[in-house]
Amino acid sequence: MAKHVLEGKTKGYKNHPQLDRFKKASEPLHCINHYLEQVHVESARRDYNFNSDKIEWGFQVGCLDVTQGQLEYEWTHLMNKLQTRDEDRFLRYRELEDIETHPLFRIVPGEVESWEVLK
Repeated sequence: MAKHVLEGKTKGYKNHPQLDRFKKASEPLHCINHYLEQVHVESARRDYNFNSDKIEWGFQVGCLDVTQGQLEYEWTHLMNKLQTRDEDRFLRYRELEDIETHPLFRIVPGEVESWEVLK
């Protein structure tokens, strides 16, 4: 759906705050395709079925900034979910000190993004 929003192919919900990450990019469609390519790689690693026809191959590899505060917030949110939904995975990941991000993202100093709904 995010890709359709960036392509202008949807009449539905178009203003999800996390889409701002892509909208601010000089080439939003290249960035979303780069993002989806890694979703495809991870889905194959986990033996999930992801329709790679959704990806427009030949995209230019991009880079989007993500603040350290946002990354930490999203990691904490994920860990809270894992603690209740997948205890084995939670126990494996809780001691990680270096979080590997999607290759599209470059970590920069900063707080949680202003668009984030804090809980």
